Amino acid sequence: MPVFWGKFTVFYFCVISCCSLNFVRLEDDLNIPAIAKYFNTKGRYEEVNPYLRDDILAVNTSILQLPSAQCREIHLTAIIRHGTRYPTTKSIKEMQEFYNIVRHNASGEQSWLQEIQTQWTMWYTEDMDGRLVQKGVNDLKHLAVRLSKLFPSLISEKNLRGGLIKFITSSKHRCVNSTLSFKAGLTELWTITDQEFEHAVNDALMRFFDQCTRFVEEVDNNPSAMTELDKFREGAEMKRVEEKIADRLGVEYSLITDDMAEAAFYLCAYEFAIKAMNSPWCQLFDEDDAKIMEYEADLREFWKRGYGHDVNSKSSCILFHDAFSRLDKAASENKLGQPVTEAVTVQIGHADTLLPLLTLLGFFNDSDALTSTNYATQTQRSFRTSHMMPYAANLVFVLYDCGGGDLRLQPLLNEKPVTFPGLDDQQHSMPLYQDVRNHYRHLLSGCDFEIECRLLKHPAV
Repeated sequence: MPVFWGKFTVFYFCVISCCSLNFVRLEDDLNIPAIAKYFNTKGRYEEVNPYLRDDILAVNTSILQLPSAQCREIHLTAIIRHGTRYPTTKSIKEMQEFYNIVRHNASGEQSWLQEIQTQWTMWYTEDMDGRLVQKGVNDLKHLAVRLSKLFPSLISEKNLRGGLIKFITSSKHRCVNSTLSFKAGLTELWTITDQEFEHAVNDALMRFFDQCTRFVEEVDNNPSAMTELDKFREGAEMKRVEEKIADRLGVEYSLITDDMAEAAFYLCAYEFAIKAMNSPWCQLFDEDDAKIMEYEADLREFWKRGYGHDVNSKSSCILFHDAFSRLDKAASENKLGQPVTEAVTVQIGHADTLLPLLTLLGFFNDSDALTSTNYATQTQRSFRTSHMMPYAANLVFVLYDCGGGDLRLQPLLNEKPVTFPGLDDQQHSMPLYQDVRNHYRHLLSGCDFEIECRLLKHPAV
C-alpha cells in the first residue's frame, strides 16, 4: 500500500522473517537530497551502504572470502557508534538563530523559501540535546539482525541466552538506548520474552577522550589546536558558500556567518536523517557548497580526533588494548581446546570513540595532512567522515580458526571487509592473527593510556 509523503511515493514492505522490527522502505531517489553523501558525521548509514535503501536487512555473505572451507569464526568484537540522534543544544540554538534570519529577513519568490517561511516550523527544542531518535533505534535493531545473519554461529540465540554475548556502553543516553536497541533487535528476531540481558556502562573504555588529561588540555580545551579549521572557516572557500547562501535568501552578507552556514547545512542533514525528508533547507546548497562544508567538518575531525595531533589517537590506547586482550583470550581458550567464554563483545560509543581508534590503527591516513589551504588538492582524500563515520558506524574484528593452529583476523568497517594498513598484501584481507599482532607490536608493548595521557608539567622558569 503506497504511503504518500509530500509529492513523492514511498512503498513499505513488511519483512516476513522479522515483522516486529519495522518495515523495509523502498525509497524514491528523488526523496534523497543530492548532497546527502556529504553530511559527514551527520550522515545516514544508508548513504554509506546504498543497497540498504532497498532492503534494510540485506547482507551479502559472499564478502567474507574465507581462505579455506575449514575456517570457522570463534570470536567477534564490534565497536559501534550510536544511532541517529537529535542535534545537540548548541546546534539547536544556532539552527533557531538561522531560522529566525530566514523567517524575518529573507525575501524571494522561490517555492522552497516560501515553504520555509510559511509552512516549516522550528520543532527542535534544546532539551532534545543529542538524544536518540526513532530512526536511531531502528539503526541499531537492523544492524544487530544483519550482523547475526553475517555471523550466525557467533551472534546466535544460544550464545545470547548462554551469556556469551557481552554488551558495554558509554553512559550517554544515546549510547545506552542504542545498546538497548541492539539487544531488542536480537530478542525480537528470536522472540525472546522470558529473559533479559545486562549491559555494563564503562566510560573509561567508551569515553576515554574525556579521561585523557593531555588530550583535554592540549586539544579539546586548547583553541590553538584547531588553527587550521579556524583559518578555513575564515577563508575564501567558506566565504563563497556564505555569500551564495545570502544571495539565495536575499539577505545581507553580514548575516550569514560560518556558524549560520553550518546551521543551514545541518538543518538539511537532520531533517533527512531523522525524517527521511528532502527538506527545503537543502536548496541552500549545491554540490560544490556541500563539498566545502564536508571539508570543514573533516578538518575539525582530523585535528580533534584524527591525525592532526598524536595524542588524539593515543587517547584510544585503552580501547585498543581491550580489543586485543579479548582476541588474545579467545585465541588462548581455543588453542587449549576450551570453549570461548566470550563469543561476542558489543561496545557502543561515539564517533569520538571510533575515529581515534581507526587513526591509531592507521586507517584513512593520507600522504598530506588536511589544512586550511589544500582543499583543492584533497578531493581524493581517504579521510572522509561521510564515508567513515555515519550514524551507527561500526568496526568489527572477527577471529577465525582455520585449522592446524591457523588463526586469522578479519576487520570490517561498516559491514565491508577492509585491510589493515601495512598488511595489504595478505590474501583475502584476512591475515594471520600473529601477523596482525606483530604489525602492531609497538602498540601492544607500549601505548600505555596512563603515560600517553599524562600532562607533562613544564618546569617553572
